[in-house]
Amino acid sequence: MTMNDNWTTYDHAPASGGKPKSMVIMLHGLGSNGQDLISLAPYLAQSLPDTIFVSPDAPFPCDMAPFGYQWFSLQDRTPSVMLSGVQRAAPLLDSYITTMMEKYDVPANKVALLGFSQGTMISLFVGPRFPETLAGVLGYSGALIGSNSLNGSDINKIPVHLIHGDADDVVPVDRFFDAEKALKDNNFAVSGGVTKGLTHSIDEKGVADGTAFLRSILY
Repeated sequence: MTMNDNWTTYDHAPASGGKPKSMVIMLHGLGSNGQDLISLAPYLAQSLPDTIFVSPDAPFPCDMAPFGYQWFSLQDRTPSVMLSGVQRAAPLLDSYITTMMEKYDVPANKVALLGFSQGTMISLFVGPRFPETLAGVLGYSGALIGSNSLNGSDINKIPVHLIHGDADDVVPVDRFFDAEKALKDNNFAVSGGVTKGLTHSIDEKGVADGTAFLRSILY
């Protein structure tokens, strides 16, 4: 665990033991912390041996639980309020990504964002709008915020892989189809799919499919 510009970050070094050639930034869900997703890194690293994995705590204390962190509040889920929330958090994550790129000397085109739930929401917002072109976004059980502004000159049409369970009772699977349609309508390369019977979680198939996507964009 290391501290970077007041961000608590959990990391997993490349399995190869060498200098990282790529990086996956893992962004957790509402009320969780960076330890949650970094637990996936040992499994992903088996197929991504030259990749460093970093997983920060989100910048704000969760306002819906006595513990954990959030990227933005979800007490009010009105689209305009959620958009304001993600817009507030976006510059902070931009700065964090830049800091990690500089720290590990990894170029933007070798950096992928991996999100779960709210972490997917901010990944899908920040990824295409980051000043440099990132490798792509892997999003589990999330949703797309800001779908009306995906076609400007400042938008990078990076690859996106979305995975969602059809039994998700936290973020309804409809959000998957909404995101898939909006991204495809704006000429993003979208892959992934819906897993039958999966709740608001990541299963072994999701890890395997996500690993294959990450390898395809980073290696």
